[in-house]
This record gives sequence, structure tokens and C-alpha cells, in this order.
Amino acid sequence: MRYASGGKVYDTATAQLVHTWDSGHNAGDFHESRETLFRTRNGTYFVHGRGGALSRWGVPVGNNGRGGGSAILPLTDEEAREWLEQHDAPVEVIEALFTLEEA
Repeated sequence: MRYASGGKVYDTATAQLVHTWDSGHNAGDFHESRETLFRTRNGTYFVHGRGGALSRWGVPVGNNGRGGGSAILPLTDEEAREWLEQHDAPVEVIEALFTLEEA
């Protein structure tokens, strides 16, 4: 999938896949959601997400309906680190990309 925003192109075919998260809902469930964090060759992060009508990726359909959808969401470095922490990424994946402090 390709997406243009702010004069930049985000392309899932050429970016490095960093981590994928799945909501655990069955395919076809209105709450089903799948998100993948990517990193471009220039070091820019983005999430490609898709999901059912009641997921964050749902889109309006008709006058009062909703349907499943997909989109690309650009992220700052800090947002990408937070996304990894919130979406069950192994610590080793996060440490490979970001400097973490000892607690």
C-alpha cells in the first residue's frame, strides 16, 4: 500500500517491517484489527492498519453505516517507540531501534 502525506510517500512494499500486532478478534468481527509498524529507508516510521467497522480503522459508509477500512498513519520517533511498547513488541525489538534507560 502506498500513501502520500506532507510531500512524502509511505510504501509498505519498500519499508522495513518492524512489528505486527493483532487484536485477537476473528476475521470478519467488527472489532478485528491488525496493525504493522514500518520504518522507511530514511528512518521515518508509519503504521499500516486495517480493521472492522468498529475498530479504529473503520470508515463511514452511506448515511449512517460503518465498514471496515485501512490506512497508513505517519508516526514520530517517540510515537513509534510508544506504539511498540503498547503493542506487545519484544524488548529486543525496541532496544534495536531506540535507546532505553535502566529503571
